[in-house]
Amino acid sequence: MSLIEQAAQRLEQLRQAGVDVPQPSVEKVSEPIAEKPQVHQARQEKTPTDSNRGEVLQSPEMSLSRRIELDLQVLSAAGILRPDAPRSAHADEYRVIKRPLIDNAMGRSATPISNGNLIMITSALPGEGKTFTAANLAMSIAMELDNTVMLVDADVARPNLLKVLGLPPARGLMDVLVDDSIDLPQVLLRTNVEKLTILPSGTPHPRATELLASDAMATLLEDMANRYSDRIIIFDSPPLLVTTEARTLASLMGQVVMVVKAEGTTYADVKHALATLESCPVKLMLLNQATASAKDSYGYGYGYGYGN
Repeated sequence: MSLIEQAAQRLEQLRQAGVDVPQPSVEKVSEPIAEKPQVHQARQEKTPTDSNRGEVLQSPEMSLSRRIELDLQVLSAAGILRPDAPRSAHADEYRVIKRPLIDNAMGRSATPISNGNLIMITSALPGEGKTFTAANLAMSIAMELDNTVMLVDADVARPNLLKVLGLPPARGLMDVLVDDSIDLPQVLLRTNVEKLTILPSGTPHPRATELLASDAMATLLEDMANRYSDRIIIFDSPPLLVTTEARTLASLMGQVVMVVKAEGTTYADVKHALATLESCPVKLMLLNQATASAKDSYGYGYGYGYGN
């Protein structure tokens, strides 16, 4: 028998003997309420899992740049290639033209070329078809499975690229050069051609040609060559014999394609223009607007020619 049971029995005996034993006051003690354990939920950061695949993870360039729509039907009518067009002699010409340029840009040539992905399209004089050539070359490269292309309007004194592509004026190259707060991706235009982006010439500036030959431009080009090392960058530049700035720009390029208008550009102008390109490692010539007789005389079936 426990002590508690013995005490209870003794009290009962005293009561039976007539001893007044006061009832002990029992104070109700409430049982402690078990505290619910606190569940600390860690904040879940969004990650690219199966549950949120609908959210597109954008690169810094995509999040800053603006998307525009090219009217491919209108461009095709103007003689500019479109990615979904059937095979044609015009498309085949640019396939052959672009191949050595891509190889040089991607380091697949026999000799490594510094800034090989920077390709300048120029001419001796205005009106020889350099902008038309730059647009077609960029479109042709955009059809490649393994390459992307940026098309730059660097003819800042007489910008014509956006007009040829049917686009309104927009901020671009000049704005980046004069305003340190503007980064390059902010003025790039993404297009409905998946692998093609456009850099407009930008806001007109009274010293645009001087800016093209400035240290700021040289720094920007070096940054572009490194930042977009996997991308081919096509520059529609000023004619070589019109401004000296075009010659400075050419010295910063890895490759230069000089467009020559068949039966229009004189031999003297071609020779003089080529003499200004001595510092560029790769110089190619492209014959534009050639007649059938001119094509045959150059020995090519498509109306273009390469020269060193």
